[in-house]
Amino acid sequence: MSTTTEQVTGWWATAISDISPGVIRLHGYPVEQLIGRLSFADTIWLMLRGEVPSPGQSALFEAALVSGVDHGPQAPSIAAARMAATCGVGLNTAVATGVGLLGDVHGGAGQECMAVLADIRVRTTADPAEADPADADLAGTVSEVVSGVLAGYRGAKRYFPGFGHRFHPRDPRRDPLVRAVEDAARDGVVEGAYLRIGLEIERQLAPVPMNVDGATAIVYSELGFAPELGRGLFVLSRAVGVLAHAWEEHGEGRRIKGPIPPPLLPAYRGPEPRDLPADRH
Repeated sequence: MSTTTEQVTGWWATAISDISPGVIRLHGYPVEQLIGRLSFADTIWLMLRGEVPSPGQSALFEAALVSGVDHGPQAPSIAAARMAATCGVGLNTAVATGVGLLGDVHGGAGQECMAVLADIRVRTTADPAEADPADADLAGTVSEVVSGVLAGYRGAKRYFPGFGHRFHPRDPRRDPLVRAVEDAARDGVVEGAYLRIGLEIERQLAPVPMNVDGATAIVYSELGFAPELGRGLFVLSRAVGVLAHAWEEHGEGRRIKGPIPPPLLPAYRGPEPRDLPADRH
């Protein structure tokens, strides 16, 4: 192979997929062996991590993905997709419109919480991989570090990601996810240290409970995903709900559906009616 050819073929070199006529391999596995044997959640894991998850990892991962699928049309990502679907665009554009709204404020709390958990994890042990979550000394350290982190957020008057909910007094997704992590820790599937940190944060924030972003942050952290993947995983999850709502709205047949129903109009708060000065031509 010439140097020029190597430069061209190496331009998009990847360790993820090996594609040639009649061949599709994902991280070395022939796709025909994956079809019907791996779940979609398993395949997401394989694509991101390079290996197939254990059954316990798969079950916990899927629980987190399912929890973020939908939160109704009051969620901006869902509402935007539904409005787009009435504007004559394709279904793919409607989905892209909704997913495109998942930013730092709407959709980013899970990733931010993962970053906080990772920081606390590092600060509570010299070697996170060797920490024993049952160590009594670690408990005091976690409590102290969490207290300091929360003080920083309070001092800056910043919202702490992953806790509290603007709609639910107690997020119904919190308990099953926490129980799933507890079960996984008991069975040796995960270590349990991130769960312990998250519960300590919740204890110190009481009566403000953990929400789905905090719970999924614990799940993804326990499973070894980097914080930077937090929002991407949420996007994969929420895209299912975005698609479902866009398709439902498409079937309604309405055209140009705005944010509020007619004949209501947004409140006007500008100047009173006035005439342009006569010296303006």
